[in-house]
Amino acid sequence: MTRIPFDTLETTIRNAFLRAGMPEAAAETCARIHAESSCDGVYSHGLNRVERFVDYIHKGWVDVHATPFCVEKMGLMEVWDGQMGPGITNALAATERCTELAKEQGMGLVALRNTTHWMRGGTYGWQAAEKGCMAICWTNTESCMPAWGATSECIGNNPFIMAVPREGGHIVLDMAMSQYSYGKLQVTRQQGKKLPYPGGFDQEGHLTDDPGAIEETRRILPMGYWKGSGFAVMLDLIGAILSGGRTTAQVDAYGKGSCGSCCQIFVAFDPARFGNAESIREALEGTIRHLHGAKPVTPNGEIRYPGEGTLRTRAENLLAGVPVDENTWEKVRALAGF
Repeated sequence: MTRIPFDTLETTIRNAFLRAGMPEAAAETCARIHAESSCDGVYSHGLNRVERFVDYIHKGWVDVHATPFCVEKMGLMEVWDGQMGPGITNALAATERCTELAKEQGMGLVALRNTTHWMRGGTYGWQAAEKGCMAICWTNTESCMPAWGATSECIGNNPFIMAVPREGGHIVLDMAMSQYSYGKLQVTRQQGKKLPYPGGFDQEGHLTDDPGAIEETRRILPMGYWKGSGFAVMLDLIGAILSGGRTTAQVDAYGKGSCGSCCQIFVAFDPARFGNAESIREALEGTIRHLHGAKPVTPNGEIRYPGEGTLRTRAENLLAGVPVDENTWEKVRALAGF
């Protein structure tokens, strides 16, 4: 691994997207989000996703000129169509709109269909929190995880995000339905490390902490075993029904790569409508004090709130440079013409 200044990382990714045919504004926006994802420590969905995204553009699976539009308005809820445009710009627009609705009516919901991979889901939780809104967001995906009791992939590893704005650092949960995402497996393998806990099954059907063995079988472990499996199914169905879009099974049949034609849900709440600023602040700070006061398993351990580690990683990487896998970095530099 080597460290790259954030600005260099962002500029290189932008040039790769421009050379792939993206309009300048979209290339700049997508490059910023990819760079921020790596900067925040989600390396699997930042720099590591650039090569695949460019490949999807060349295949015609992502329409770089498409923009999302509203199909139907229903008071505090709207249904949008992403027209198979870049997942990042589609999701940013949907998040912006649902926060606008929340500011107007206390709550807003945008159901987005016919879109593409939104990269790091947590991006949209952080975006909503920056707007002063609480948020719940999720996406369905293609089949990439076995249902509990199955050995073949038949459900989506559907990311789920929750966010609460806070002056001292937003509280943001960004989680997949598996114990570890495929991106986490890839990064851990590239670093020559084992997983902290078993994350899937090997060829003999045994739980293992070897990321490479899990990548070979594609048998990632649903978080909470059967609970994560059921959670994934329900997110898929609710997202598809609300948006009028495709279920995971239908995304598979469409065949446009990872998350091609998926559905996403963006829900925002304006906390100022539900309590005064002081009571909300005390709820947040009191909860964090309570967490920080818990006894850790190890003598030097610490208990963190969701998003706390991200904020630390962001600060460190902005100062010292963003860690990148050297092989991946050189591939993206080549795509950028460097």
